[in-house]
Amino acid sequence: MIKDSIKMSWDNIKSNKVRSFLTILGIVIGVASIISLITIVQGATDEITNQVSSLGANTITIQAPGTPLKQGLSDNDLDRLRDLDNIEGISPTITKEVSISSNNETMQDINIKGRNNIFFEEGSEKINYGRGFNYLDLESKTKIAILGSEINKDIFLDENPIGKNIKINGISFKIIGTLKPGSEFEFSSNNNSIFIPYTTAMTILNNRNISEVDVYMTDSNNSDQIIEDIKVVLNRAFNYKENAFFIFNFEDIIDAIGDITGLMTLLLAGIASISLVVGGIGIMNMMLVSVTERTSEIGLRKALGAEPNRIQLQFILESIFLSLFGGLFGLVLGLLIAYIAATVIGYPFSVSPMTLFIAIGFSSVVGIVFGYAPARKASKLNPIDALRRL
Repeated sequence: MIKDSIKMSWDNIKSNKVRSFLTILGIVIGVASIISLITIVQGATDEITNQVSSLGANTITIQAPGTPLKQGLSDNDLDRLRDLDNIEGISPTITKEVSISSNNETMQDINIKGRNNIFFEEGSEKINYGRGFNYLDLESKTKIAILGSEINKDIFLDENPIGKNIKINGISFKIIGTLKPGSEFEFSSNNNSIFIPYTTAMTILNNRNISEVDVYMTDSNNSDQIIEDIKVVLNRAFNYKENAFFIFNFEDIIDAIGDITGLMTLLLAGIASISLVVGGIGIMNMMLVSVTERTSEIGLRKALGAEPNRIQLQFILESIFLSLFGGLFGLVLGLLIAYIAATVIGYPFSVSPMTLFIAIGFSSVVGIVFGYAPARKASKLNPIDALRRL
């Protein structure tokens, strides 16, 4: 019975090719919209998450402006942070804008960042040429520098500057390395920065205290406990004054990004689903017209013994076929749109199994829901009334 119903449904769709195509067009547009939006947003989410993770998924950043009585953190405070459990290392940051000169060219308001060896050990991929800082550089307060990619391009025209000198506030520094170009997504790009040992920076920039520290965790799963331990140290350091310090955890940022993009995906998918509803109404309209046109056929089949359930099954199968074809074409079109968008934007293109499920599942549900009423109407036709139209 099912085999015959499938054959008859398929034959009816083939005999009305143009009408069938116009009917499934709404499903194609709806599914393509949903698939392309979900795929694009998922690719963007993956890219953003990877970028944030590359900034330091195992990193906690401390901003410590301090109080009028104690501005920033001292070396003793850093030692106490370093001695906490599950701490792999800490990297203080000294930041200031200064003037530099090299190759008879002077540049104003250049961002100088004082860092330590831990910063480069935790992110060895940052170095393009040369090396990062080591422990002896910090102990000796060596006058050495590492250039950001844009600074290197502006001064040395992308040539290898290793071994050359640059003057910072009139003091000569030897260049020992350059950085790889940073991502455009980075909260604070290092492309236009120059790095020097933070101990050297504290001396030449007259910084007595440190207002920013990156804390590297051995296991980010313990981040909540580590943050509580950090708060204990900092509260004691600043005598429990409010707003003396702020703590940022990259894991929380990643979770927040996931929540926001997830909500955005649902909203966009909901908007795109309107096209599916429109397409479903189109299928319902076509099936109602088909029932009206085939009233005599339905009456004849019933007179010859066809059961109402079989009549109903045939029309539901036609509706499912139409929606499934629309879903498959929409899937292909949606993936093509998503691939083009990912290529243009520069995000990774990936397809999840859930995407395929949505395309097939949604279109099948649309076919059943919007095909049920016409099929029900066909099965309820009175054979005598139907035969009168012969």
